Amino acid sequence: MKHRTIAYYCIVVGALMAIQWLFFLATGNVPELETEPLAIVFHLVAELATATALILAGVGLLRRVGWALPVSLVALGMLLYTVINSAGYFAEQGVWAMVAMFGVLLILTLLAIRRLFAAREDNW
Repeated sequence: MKHRTIAYYCIVVGALMAIQWLFFLATGNVPELETEPLAIVFHLVAELATATALILAGVGLLRRVGWALPVSLVALGMLLYTVINSAGYFAEQGVWAMVAMFGVLLILTLLAIRRLFAAREDNW
């Protein structure tokens, strides 16, 4: 993966995460608001923080600013946790297509992290 590809990956995934949650909330498709309100609020904050970090990281990578590399590594680390956690949630529900999608995101995220670490060693 090249820097521009990683940048666009961060921006697209971050934007889709935010849009997904806005859609779920707007359509009343978050039953945990009734059953586990505190847990889901904390989860939403973490998801939106991840989405925001990814978008900022992507913009920074496109502009090649100095802070972009460390922010990207943190944002992708946050995404790594999110895709593993989300895969577990959908596996529990037996929604295997979503588990597969998160598996693909896991692989892409690991590749992006690997590439950014290599870039770091090349003095960015």
